[in-house]
Amino acid sequence: MPDILGKTPAQRTKPNYVYTITSVAMVLFLLGFFSLLFGLSRQLGHLLKERVSILVEIEPESNPLLVDSLVRTIQADTTIKSETILLISKEAALASLQEDVGEDLLSLDLPNPLYDVITFNVKAAYMTSERLEGLRHKLKSERFVKDVYYQEGLVHQIVANIKKVSWLFLVLGCLFLVIAITLIHNTVRLALYANRFVIKNMELVGATWEFISKPYIRRSILHGIISAIIAILLLICLLLWANNYLPEIRSLSTGFTLTGIAAALLLLGILINGLSTYFVINKYLNMRLEDLY
Repeated sequence: MPDILGKTPAQRTKPNYVYTITSVAMVLFLLGFFSLLFGLSRQLGHLLKERVSILVEIEPESNPLLVDSLVRTIQADTTIKSETILLISKEAALASLQEDVGEDLLSLDLPNPLYDVITFNVKAAYMTSERLEGLRHKLKSERFVKDVYYQEGLVHQIVANIKKVSWLFLVLGCLFLVIAITLIHNTVRLALYANRFVIKNMELVGATWEFISKPYIRRSILHGIISAIIAILLLICLLLWANNYLPEIRSLSTGFTLTGIAAALLLLGILINGLSTYFVINKYLNMRLEDLY
């Protein structure tokens, strides 16, 4: 017989799985979005580190063979990005400066004040103040090297900011993971609330706990997979939109980051849904019948 809302008993005991799947998908999407920001921010920090140039000024009239030997020594250093090593003559540097300034500096008939320079970049993992100071000391030990320059303040700022962001993301990530587990568990509990009497009645007629819980757990795992797939598709759409409007993201390896996040979301969707369903069903089975009302 329908109740005052026009629902039959079968309708009243049917959980709203669409709401459950959607709610879990939104929670997983937010967790994935947060993880994506964390991964991209670390990559961006590494990218900024590797764009800090080291400049080695060569004394005038230095032996070209000694300069070439120094270039080969720098190339052999595994902490340096060999593809970034450039030997720039003072004539080429003056021509570049003239192009930037927009004036004919050569027509002033003044001596070229610039030096031959070697420029290169260091790999992000070795971009530390201690490493750079050691590298500067090593290069300046060559008698034909006038000086070694790099933006020391910028290096300190990048390293300090990356450490702050990493700790912030770690704390927020742990907090958000706890919130996500709590929200998904409560969503699963509310979805099974309508079936609490069915679960208890199956026990009363002699069904084992394993027999009762198995179909619910299988269904919850399937729903977790569906929720994770929805969350992953939303992340892909967000990333495609960001690539169109934020060209800087294209230089980052988002594919590898997204693959790891997608695998983690699938695992979380299965584990949290399955375990939550298991604990909720066992809770109802441990309760007395009169406590279910």
